[in-house]
Amino acid sequence: MEEQVSRFKGNQKLRNWFVAILLAGTFTMSISQSSLSTAYPTLMRYFGVSATTIQWLTTGFMLIMCIMMPISPWLLNNVPFKRLFQAVLLLFDVGTLIILVAPSFPIMMLGRILEAVGVGILFPAYQSVMLTITPAESRGATMGVAGLVMGSALAIGPIISGIVLKFTTWQGLFVVFALIITLVFALSFRFISNVMTLKPTQLDFISVISSVGLIGLLFVINQLGKPGVNWPAQFGLLAVSLLMLVYFVYRQFHTTKPMLELRVLKTFNYDLAVLLTGFSYIALIVTTIIFPLYYQGVLHLSPFASGMALVPGAVLLSLLNPVTGKLADRIGFKRVLLIGMGMITMGWGILFVCSRSLNLIAMMGIAMLIEGGNAFVMMPATTLGANSLADNLIAHGTAVITTVRQILGSLGVAIATIILTTVTQNQVVKGYRHQVATQTGYRAVFFTFFLVAIFGLVMAVLIKNTKKTTK
Repeated sequence: MEEQVSRFKGNQKLRNWFVAILLAGTFTMSISQSSLSTAYPTLMRYFGVSATTIQWLTTGFMLIMCIMMPISPWLLNNVPFKRLFQAVLLLFDVGTLIILVAPSFPIMMLGRILEAVGVGILFPAYQSVMLTITPAESRGATMGVAGLVMGSALAIGPIISGIVLKFTTWQGLFVVFALIITLVFALSFRFISNVMTLKPTQLDFISVISSVGLIGLLFVINQLGKPGVNWPAQFGLLAVSLLMLVYFVYRQFHTTKPMLELRVLKTFNYDLAVLLTGFSYIALIVTTIIFPLYYQGVLHLSPFASGMALVPGAVLLSLLNPVTGKLADRIGFKRVLLIGMGMITMGWGILFVCSRSLNLIAMMGIAMLIEGGNAFVMMPATTLGANSLADNLIAHGTAVITTVRQILGSLGVAIATIILTTVTQNQVVKGYRHQVATQTGYRAVFFTFFLVAIFGLVMAVLIKNTKKTTK
């Protein structure tokens, strides 16, 4: 970190520019992950494809992103950060330009794959860099700002997409992405430094190949609840994928220079932090997906109005992320995590108990409670997990957290979809009116995630504030 020390020491303005450019690029990429769902109907008509096909713009993006996350620590150790950051920006920009001129859906999908490669590398990397350049006693505040990327961008993405699509075509959304990323790329030459110490090693291609089992696992998870799935083939794919992942884990523990250092999982406090970030992410992503469906299916709002109803929760999440980081530095991470999981648990509990009598205002208030709770959990838990590790393991630790978070988020959405569909259909078969059956389905979803939140609250009780570990 020689360049980082010499450039940032005594120069807070330069450091602030570094962080701002890093977060601007990551924030824009994060928005691209969640923003397309609003544009699905438009894209289906434009390319003449079905809803199942168009969903690959998000599903395929997530699969490719997840396979790149375990490789991120190796890249940080072997490629100067400035060059890596610029390569990721360029890759994302090229993918976005391909999407803008795509004459067919397969070409657009190619552009999304290139975008996903960049996002998959950068998501763990930016967290590792933020933690590395920040003293342990100030990490809460810094990662609170970083939480704007992971939490707020996910919640804001569909909102921004809805606003852009109201005034322009779907291409306008990608024009915005391209302009911002191009500007960040230009500024990176002036303000981005090589802040990570290089430790060159050979890339373990066997580990890379076996990690592809993640794609198979997430693909099968995303088939849950869908009609007409060939389940014998899916179970076969699941078995192969799990075998590949088991071998991947075995190899990381039995090679001298693993691609992803899974020995971080031997630290119990870190394991609790991993699960807490995952559970808070489940609460956030399920809220941003299920609540608009509830607004449309039960409260009979328009798609645009249901998207706008998410704005208060997203704004609160954005405002709280920096505050909770500073609060964690001041009163301790454990207390902040308990507050956050308490808010999330309370939100899902109210939904379960009172779901039959909640109007739009009440639902928006509960969404704010759950999303506000996420601000108290996701990044503080990530920071506490990093503080439980030695500095040389932070890059590996953040890669594990980011990957697990994505898997749990996908599993949460799949479970919510299955429960909603299955319970609603069973109620219809029993003779209940569709409105009553739908409300019962949502109530079952709320109860499920109330139980998940209680489990997360127990983990927040068990976790410990830790002093920074040294090498």
